Formats: sequence, C-alpha cells, structure tokens
Amino acid sequence: MDDIFSVPLADRYLEDYRVGLVAEYGAVPVSEESIVAFAAAFDPHLMHVDPVAALVGPFGGLIASGWHTTAVMMRIMVDNYLNERTSLGSPGVNDLRWHRPVRAGDILSARFTVLSARVSASKPDRGLVHTRIEVSNQAGELVMSQVMMNLILRRP
Repeated sequence: MDDIFSVPLADRYLEDYRVGLVAEYGAVPVSEESIVAFAAAFDPHLMHVDPVAALVGPFGGLIASGWHTTAVMMRIMVDNYLNERTSLGSPGVNDLRWHRPVRAGDILSARFTVLSARVSASKPDRGLVHTRIEVSNQAGELVMSQVMMNLILRRP
C-alpha cells in the first residue's frame, strides 16, 4: 500500500504528521489458528475459540475477538506508522467500533488519517496527534474504526 510520508519511519517526528495525511498499510492474513490462540488467552467466548460451537452462535461461525482485530491494527501501526523512538505512548482512543466480524481467511489492512496535530502547551518538545484509523478486510469492508491520540516528539 501507499506510504506518503516524506521521510522514512525511523526519521518521523511530530512535524511529519500533517493534517489530512492518509497512509495505508497491511495485507495481514487472519487464520483460524490465530483467532483461537488469541481468544484462548484473552477472550475465551465460544464464538472465538470453538469453531463447532460457533456454527450455532449469532455469527454462524468462528469470528475473531474485536480485541484481536485491534491488536492486528496495533501491529500494523507500530510496523509502519509510528516511530518507536519518537512515539511517547497514547493517552487513549475515542470512538472504538467493531463494524463487522473478522473471520478466518480475512486479510486486514489499515488506513491512517491525521485529523489534528499540535504542539503541547506544557511540554513544547512534543505534541499530540489525533489519527482516524480504519481497518478493512480484503473486500474493502470496514471491520474496525477508532480515533487514536499519540504523543510524539518534535524534531530537535
């Protein structure tokens, strides 16, 4: 997918997250094994851990936990969008939604849109970036969305 940043990931600072910037990354396959393993550890509902029991459940088959989908998005974000040296963490997310189930065989990609970026009034060596994140499957169907806030160092 496209990476429209003007600098490589290792060189990104607050100033590189321009309002309106859109970057897309992904093509992460989701397997039945990964769905079951994640859910067994963190969200052991039958619809996530038992393919046979899930057939008679509300989704008619095994689906990934929403938290699994969010974890896949986080991996895409860390690998492609946020510089580990300049990212200082996140004070949180807003409007987290799981729009449709993720199933074994789906391939996920993420679109990151910078909504706002500003220098901190109390700590001028850093700023706050708000990013709309949309995760879609291989058919282009939206499966998850959220707005994440990230604290990012300014360029020295």
